Amino acid sequence: MTIAIIAHDGKKADMVGFVKDHINLFKSKNIQLVATGTTGSHLEKAGLQVQRMESGPLGGDAQIAGRLVEGEIDMVIFFRDPLGKHPHEVDVSMLMRLCDVHNIPLATNQAAAERFVQTL
Repeated sequence: MTIAIIAHDGKKADMVGFVKDHINLFKSKNIQLVATGTTGSHLEKAGLQVQRMESGPLGGDAQIAGRLVEGEIDMVIFFRDPLGKHPHEVDVSMLMRLCDVHNIPLATNQAAAERFVQTL
């Protein structure tokens, strides 16, 4: 299973905490992680192996969306900051729309992500 991990700047600390709470799951040999650039560097510092794309504003969200369309992503965990301004909001919207189009589970907050990991 390949899980895409993304977090806006204001949510990166929450994402790292979430991942650390479930580190055994995310380190499982059955789980491969893909992340946007900066989020991926935080996950690597937490001890995880991650395939890093570009940073979100530089096209990382679009790169992950492309992989999703190709059937290479099984789940997306995207800790969004609903109160922040994001110059690449069109890419974020596109990624979420493609999750709906291709029926890919998408968690946009910690409560939804907790439910996802409980099913794994």
